[in-house]
Formats: sequence, structure tokens, C-alpha cells
Amino acid sequence: MTTTVVTRSEHDLLGDRDVPVDAYWGVHTLRATENFPITGTPISAYPHLIDALAAVKEAAALANEELGLLAPEKAAAIVAACREIRAGKLHDQFVVDVIQGGAGTSTNMNANEVVANRALELLGHEKGQYRFLHPNEDVNLGQSTNDVYPTAVKIATVFAVRGLLRAMAVLQDSFGRKAVEFRDVLKMGRTQLQDAVPMTLGQEFSTFAVMLDEDRSRLAEAVELIHEINLGATAIGTGLNAPAGYAESARRHLAEITGLPLVTAANLVEATQDCGAFVQMSGVLKRIAVKLSKSCNDLRLLSSGPRAGLGEINLPPVQAGSSIMPGKVNPVIPEVVNQVAFEVIGNDVAITMAAEAGQLQLNAFEPIILHSLSESITHLRNACRTLAERCVDGITANTDVLRATVENSIGLVTALNPYIGYTAATDIAKEALVTGRGVAELVLEKGLLPAERLADLLRPEVVAGSGSPLV
Repeated sequence: MTTTVVTRSEHDLLGDRDVPVDAYWGVHTLRATENFPITGTPISAYPHLIDALAAVKEAAALANEELGLLAPEKAAAIVAACREIRAGKLHDQFVVDVIQGGAGTSTNMNANEVVANRALELLGHEKGQYRFLHPNEDVNLGQSTNDVYPTAVKIATVFAVRGLLRAMAVLQDSFGRKAVEFRDVLKMGRTQLQDAVPMTLGQEFSTFAVMLDEDRSRLAEAVELIHEINLGATAIGTGLNAPAGYAESARRHLAEITGLPLVTAANLVEATQDCGAFVQMSGVLKRIAVKLSKSCNDLRLLSSGPRAGLGEINLPPVQAGSSIMPGKVNPVIPEVVNQVAFEVIGNDVAITMAAEAGQLQLNAFEPIILHSLSESITHLRNACRTLAERCVDGITANTDVLRATVENSIGLVTALNPYIGYTAATDIAKEALVTGRGVAELVLEKGLLPAERLADLLRPEVVAGSGSPLV
């Protein structure tokens, strides 16, 4: 049985095409879906972008009405359609692939058509009856893809980053709680994978929390640069086809709609071609990824074993680890975070190359910048929450193992050096290394320190450098 698809005919500069009658998108979007079967990921996968596009179109309509360029009834219909989209409706109609040629033109046209066709319905017309309200002449009035697209990408990035900042705070708090829980758990610190000097497990976990706190500050700084927009620049920054006062009016309305302190770039020609803010943002995301991955490397190493590794901490078991080795449990949560970090680092390279590849008055490669930034932000956000909730919150310490490594480590003698002297400390270290006996055991045997004094010196707050021994 053949199903007949009911269509409507639409026209563009290449000719006529049939579009499904129920589709809110039109002929330009249809051609884009045919031309760019690249990722299989539509722009609707990034809801912040769709909301931002609708916000830009709403602000433009209000500015055009304010300047007497758009009839009030048309402006009202466009605004209503945009508000529906920002409320979550019609997102499934944004169907063009996230990676596309044309500097984002297909994304902008997709937005113009969806907004126009919904506005037509609100005015009592059928989809595609563009003589009553047109995607280009009305919805895109006073605009170009070259100012709409980067402005929408920046707004979307700001809101996406807010989610990442919250997720990083969740992970930071998780590490912070473990730092408090483990503050009295003594262990050996290591440099170059060799015994160094004693520390506490709490100090180790507090480092993870501090690194996240530092990176949250850097991310908050980077996102401030994203508030500068080029709306009103139109094609190359000269403002062609946008009337006097349009840029400021559109910016003001967009700031009110989004609640963001948006500013118009001082030089719109520069702003239309420069992707420096995206490069800096990506660099900060890479910094976060690198440090997060390093922390996960440490968690995997500290939990290695359970018998043949360090075995200092236990990660919560979340799934069976092997199809052939019964009882094996792997550090799968840190491993997935490591992989997200690798992806973010790769995305940073893509963003760098895309920003560098821009030519003259426009960068045609902002779609890959959007895609890469959005992936990095979204995946880092999910990774932070997953690491906190599925791993860090459930970590436990093997205190007996940790204490034994301190008592048996040659590195312990460094902490006792001020109290037994360098020569005696050297002799103890040599004997411990040869015999395999513990430093504390040898110190007591040779009568270098009384048991009470040694116990005092080995208190976590003393040996880990956070307190002073009793006199």
C-alpha cells in the first residue's frame, strides 16, 4: 500500500519544490537537509540554540515595529510564534544538520521559515502563504545570517555554560565533602610515582576540589566576552539594509528577552569576522577537561587493585567489569570522563582551525564552532554530574592500607629527620630499605624516640604539615 504525502509547493531562486504540507519549515530548509547529510544531528539537538534564534527573531520584530518598518499585526504574530518556540514548541521543526556550509545560512533560514509559518497560522492563514507574511522580507527584516547566527550562538553558549558551571559546583562540593571525611586519614604522597612524604587523603581530595573552583572562575571570566554581539551588522558589519537605530533597538529588546547584559560590539566589521571569544572559551573548556582528566587518572590509580594495585581507595562498583573474568569491577565512571576530556581537547583543535580559516569579512565555519562548543559544554556538564553522583559520592578509604604504607615507607624518615637527626635518619632509611622493615619499627627498636613521642609525631595533622607536634 502506497502512502501519499500531501505537499505544498514553494519557490526559491533554484525553482519550485514540494514540501510536506504539515511542515513548518520550507524550501530552503528542504534543500539544506538534502545538501548536508553529515552528522545526522539536527540543530534541535541544542535547545539553547533554538531558543536563542527565537529570541533574536523576536527582538528583531520588536525593533522593526518600533522603527515603523513592520506592521503591528505582523510583528505581534512573529513575537507570539517566537515565544511559543522559546516555551519549547516546534523544536522538532528545526531539522537542518548542525554541520553545514554557508556560514549558518541554513540554520537562519530554517528559523525564518518556522517562525513565518507559525505566524501565518496565528494570523489565520495556511503555511506557505508567504504573500501575507514572508520568511525573508518580514521575519528576517533588517538582518543577515552573518549577524543573526553568531549572536544566537553566543546567547546559546552563555546559557549552556551556566549549566556547566552548576555541574562543576556539584562535583566540587562532592570532592570537598570527601576532603572533610578523609581529613584524618594518613597516607603517603608520591612524586614521579615514587614515595615522597606523608599527607592526608583529605588533602589529596581537597586538591581536586580546588582545581574545579579555579576553573569555574576562569570559565565565568571567559563567558563575559560572549556577551558582546554584532546584531545589526547585517552582511559584513556595515549595517546595510538596517535603518538607523536598529542595532541599538534590537540589542535592547534582546537583552530584555534573554535577561543578559548584552552589548553591541564597538566595531561591527571586526565583530562579524572575529571568532576570538569562541577560541578563548574553547581554551578554558580544554583547561577544565585536562585537569578533570588528570583527577580521574588519580582516582583510577589510587583505586587500582584490589590486590595487585595501590588499593588505597574504593570506587563504588556500578557494573560488572568483564565478560570473561568473574568478579572484576572496572573504574568505568572515571574512564568515561577521561574520554569526554579527550573529545573536548579534540574539539578545541577543530574550533582553533575553524577560527583561523575565516577569510576577509566573514568566518564561514561558525557551524563547526557551534557544534564543537556545544558538544564540549554539554558533555563536560554531564561528565561532572556523573562523576559526582556515580563515583565520588561513594568513594571509601582503605585506612589500614594507607596507614601501613606510611609506617613502612622510607619516605616517613623525612618527617622524623628534625627529631632524630640526619645521620640517624639516613641509617634508618638504609636499614629499612635493605630489610623491608618499617621506619617507625626501627626508630622504636633503636630507642631513638619514645613510643609516645613517635605516636605524637605521626599524628595526621603533624606529619601532613597542618599542625605542630606537642612539646
